[in-house]
Amino acid sequence: MPFVKKNRLTHSVVGLSLSLLVAGTALLSPQAANAATSTTNGEAAAVTATAMSTSRADSIVRTAKSYIGKVKYSFGTRNTSRLILDCSAYTQLVFSKNGISLPWGSQAQAKLGTRVSKKTSLSKGDLVMFSTSKPGRINHVGIYIGNGQFVSNTTSSGVVIRDMNTGYWKDRFIMGRHL
Repeated sequence: MPFVKKNRLTHSVVGLSLSLLVAGTALLSPQAANAATSTTNGEAAAVTATAMSTSRADSIVRTAKSYIGKVKYSFGTRNTSRLILDCSAYTQLVFSKNGISLPWGSQAQAKLGTRVSKKTSLSKGDLVMFSTSKPGRINHVGIYIGNGQFVSNTTSSGVVIRDMNTGYWKDRFIMGRHL
C-alpha cells in the first residue's frame, strides 16, 4: 500500500467514505452494519469487502432460486440452452451467472475454495456436498441458502429447496466449500 500523507483532505475523504458507508448500512447484513458503525480509517476496506461478499452471496442465492421449476435433471448432462442439467452443471450455471467459474462435476467442485466441515459453519452461497449412494463419496452438490437449507437440482424434483437437517439429507452431508 503506498504511503499516504495524512492531512485534512485525507481525513475528509476517509470521513466522507465512512459516512457514506455507514449511511448505506441498511443494505448490509447486521454484522456488516455493526462493523461499519464502529469503523476507523484502516477498517473501511474490510467492511466494504464484507458488504461485497454478503451481496455476492445474496446474488448467488437469488440466482439459484430463480431456476426453481425451470430446470430438468439429467445425469451427466450440461445443456444450458435447454436447461437440462445435472446437479453440478446447475451449480456451475448459477455461479457463472455471478461471474464465478466452476468446473463441471461435484467431485471437482469439492476441491475448490475453503473446506467447511460443520453444517453450523456454512455461509449463504457456499457449495454443499453430499453422498447419495456410496457412503463418504461426494456425488451431489447444491448451494447453501441459510437457515439449514440448500437449493440443488435433484433427480426426483428438479431444482428445489431442501432442509439439510431432516429427512433424506440429514446424514448425507459431507462438507461445504466456501469460495
